[in-house]
Amino acid sequence: MNTIQSNATEINGVKIHDTFAEAFGVTGTRLIITAISKRWVQIAAQELTGYGTSVIACDAEAGVEQFMDEDQTPDGRPGVAVMLYAFNRESLGKAVVKRVGQCILTCPTTAVYNGVHDCIKEKMMPVGKQLRYFGDGFQSSKVIGAERFWRIPVMDGEFFCVDSIGSFRGIAGGNLLIGAKTQLQSLEATEAAVREMDRCPGIITPFPGGIVRSGSKVGSQYKGLVASTNDAHCPTLSARSKSHLLPETTAMYEIVIDGNSEQAIATAMKKGLYAASQSPGVTEISGGNYGGKLGKHHFHLLELLD
Repeated sequence: MNTIQSNATEINGVKIHDTFAEAFGVTGTRLIITAISKRWVQIAAQELTGYGTSVIACDAEAGVEQFMDEDQTPDGRPGVAVMLYAFNRESLGKAVVKRVGQCILTCPTTAVYNGVHDCIKEKMMPVGKQLRYFGDGFQSSKVIGAERFWRIPVMDGEFFCVDSIGSFRGIAGGNLLIGAKTQLQSLEATEAAVREMDRCPGIITPFPGGIVRSGSKVGSQYKGLVASTNDAHCPTLSARSKSHLLPETTAMYEIVIDGNSEQAIATAMKKGLYAASQSPGVTEISGGNYGGKLGKHHFHLLELLD
C-alpha cells in the first residue's frame, strides 16, 4: 500500500517534487497496421516508428499505442495501432506518406487502415491516395462502407491501403523524471513506469523503450542549437551547475508522453508515477518544464496523487 506523508510530497519515502510537466499542442494521427503474423506486425511497427523520438530533429514523434488481437482489427489478422505527432497537419501528412511508403509498403503481408474515424473531411490526410501511383497504372480502388481503399500490386500479392486517414489535435511533451541511488535502480524504476503507461490507451512514449537518457533544455550556449543537455538534472554536473537533484541521486531517466488528450496523458503519468515509486532505490520523481513558456498544458505532479 502506498504511504503518503501528510505534506503529500512523498510516496514510500520517494520525494515527489512540487512542480509540473509542460506540454504543447501538436497534430496527431493513428494508423492500424495488420500483417500475416504477430512477428511481422512487430517488425512493421518497429520500422514505421523508427527515428521518431522528438520533433526537435525528426519528421514526427511516433510510437506504438497498442498491439491488437485478430478480433480487434478490420481484417481479422494480428495488428498494431501506431500514433504519430508533428507540429502541424501538413508536416504530419508528409511524414506519414514517407513512413508508410518506405516501411509498410515494403514490409511483407501488411495492410494499412485508418485509426481515426471521427474526423471531418477537411482534416483527412492522403495515404493510399498518394502511394497508389507506385502501382504504375495497375492499381485499383475499392470502397468498403464509407472508406476508399487502394489495392497496389506487389510481389507477394497486393498492398491494401486506406485512401486517407484522420487527424486530431493532440499534446506532446508530458513527462516524468525518475531519479534513484544507482543507474540500474533508476532504469528499472523507469522501465516499470513505462510498462504501466503502455497499458493506457491514447498515448505513446516515443523514445527508445519509452525512456530518455538525454533530457534537454531549450537553447544552448552554441549559436543555432535549439536544445542542449538538461544540466540541472545531470548528476555529474551537480557541482558545476544549478542542480535540481537530491544529493543521493546518481542517475535519472525521463519518460516523454504524447497523447490525444490531457486526460490520457494525466492518467498515464499517474500510473507511471506510482509504479516508479514502488521500485527499490528511487529517491525522487520530478517533471520537466520551462516556466510555462513552451506550452499551455501543465501537468502538476502533486495533483496526480490520490
